[in-house]
Amino acid sequence: MAPMSCCCSPAAVRRRLPVLAWLPRYSLKWLKMDLIAGLSVGLTVIPQALAYAEVAGLPPQYGLYSAFMGCFVYLILGTSRDVTLGPTAIMSLLVSSYTFHEPAYAVLLAFLSGCIQLAMGFLCLGFLLDFISCPVIKGFTSAAAITIGFGQVKNLLGLRDAPRQFFLQVCHILRNVGDTRVGDAGLGLVCMLLLLLLKLMRDHMAPMHSEMPLGVRLSHGLVWTATTARNALVVSFAALVAYSFEVTGHQPFILTGKIVEGLPPVQVPPFSVTTANRTVSFAEMAQDMGAGLAVVPLMGLLESIAVAKSFASQNNYRIDANQELLAIGLTNVLGSFVSSYPVTGSFGRTAVNAQSGVCTPAGGLVTGVLVLLSLGCLTSLFPYIPKAALAAVIIMAVAPLCDPRIVRTLWRVKRLDLLPLCVTSLLCFWEVQYGILAGTLVSGLILLHSVARPQMKVSEGPVLVVQPASGLHFPAVETLREAIVSRALEAPRPRCAVLDCTHVCSADYTVVLGLAGLLEDFRSHGVTLAFVGLQVPVLRVLLSADLSHLQHFPTLEEAEKHLNREPGTQPYNVGDDSVPEHKVALLKV
Repeated sequence: MAPMSCCCSPAAVRRRLPVLAWLPRYSLKWLKMDLIAGLSVGLTVIPQALAYAEVAGLPPQYGLYSAFMGCFVYLILGTSRDVTLGPTAIMSLLVSSYTFHEPAYAVLLAFLSGCIQLAMGFLCLGFLLDFISCPVIKGFTSAAAITIGFGQVKNLLGLRDAPRQFFLQVCHILRNVGDTRVGDAGLGLVCMLLLLLLKLMRDHMAPMHSEMPLGVRLSHGLVWTATTARNALVVSFAALVAYSFEVTGHQPFILTGKIVEGLPPVQVPPFSVTTANRTVSFAEMAQDMGAGLAVVPLMGLLESIAVAKSFASQNNYRIDANQELLAIGLTNVLGSFVSSYPVTGSFGRTAVNAQSGVCTPAGGLVTGVLVLLSLGCLTSLFPYIPKAALAAVIIMAVAPLCDPRIVRTLWRVKRLDLLPLCVTSLLCFWEVQYGILAGTLVSGLILLHSVARPQMKVSEGPVLVVQPASGLHFPAVETLREAIVSRALEAPRPRCAVLDCTHVCSADYTVVLGLAGLLEDFRSHGVTLAFVGLQVPVLRVLLSADLSHLQHFPTLEEAEKHLNREPGTQPYNVGDDSVPEHKVALLKV
């Protein structure tokens, strides 16, 4: 009965429902700031959602279907006040890679990804994401940004029938650049220029102070609103231009086209698909998506938690990684019932949220309502949006993801980390899953090499002193043995040695066997191997193994005095009563 009462304690409930921690303290001031932030993010996400659906290879309305569920779920389960969940450029690229531009596959992938993410959250498996190193993440995001950005060049130039694979797409665009539509290219470049100018204005705006005159504050607020909602402003401008040409009967732009109007139907995700020839079963759909069932949920979690940790660090609060897994997992599961494709945390919209002064996740409620209103009232206007304008929005959104400075940074810090970065980047241009897998494997091999071949500090003298610099694990036993034997026992005159275990915090059975062999080798040569700096867990293991001839000392000086046969020092031998009382007490715990 006690464990159940612990699980149902108020603290445990607040941990699982973070909304209960801030809702009782909610104030009118918070409401004002959350309202402003929610509107700002809503005006950003609507045009982005339409654009990201194009990246995912889905009809535009699916971007909006994916943009509101995360707002409501994160309100209740999220632990970051800044994060906004929804469609992102990288997640859209992954969906495009694994769902064959079929909405049914995309929705099922959202459901299955959410189930996997929920399971990871309940099992506290968030630590698995720590095995994907920063160079792998940087390599993937840079390659994804280039792939997504270049994938929109066709829409920017008004080209049609471009293949989806990156290298084939490059060849197609280069071969057909002469077929560029002047209207689309001109409008796309103007939209990019406007977005860039508005972004620069937003970045260089002076902060507003209460002592400013009312007129200055009003003008400051108008400029801030225009620059924050620049995506919606530019897309609306492009749609107005396109509609003007439509009225005249001459349309120089390729338009988004017809969009299904209204809210999405609430229905069970498709567990089978009926085609013209046959019915594709759930098992076949899952098999078709293949590695996407692992890559999509993992990368979704990685992107969302990275965003949450980044803004939590900037704004001095903490997040619960496993609770974040539950929030994003439930978002994807519930989202699949309203035809959403997989979503994650958006860095760009989270930045807008934070800069707008959001105080709680309640800002997401405003964003979600705004998206639903656009679906219910504005979808009849979306067909007039030129694809070139959406391409400009995407290109400007993904440009900051490509960070060439990381190469220079890694060259200065640790050049070996350039290897997983380059492997990941190059293979992601071919297939995303191969790039992530190969980069993770290379990072793992680098990590395992440092474990199997640890650096050792060696001090020569009458007594050899060897100190592993980074712990001692079973792959490193042979390296340790070679370092000690070659210097102490294979010399013309064998000498005693000291193994300084200050940095060794654990030992397994293989390590114990290796140390037992070393002790026997030293005994057969008539010299001694002594240990110093043994931490309690390691000492407990060695004593439990009943190693013969084990001698350990509290300090290196005492060990050297004893091995040099100086009087007044005695080792702590196995079975002696000379082990200090505090260590005896710890060993008995």
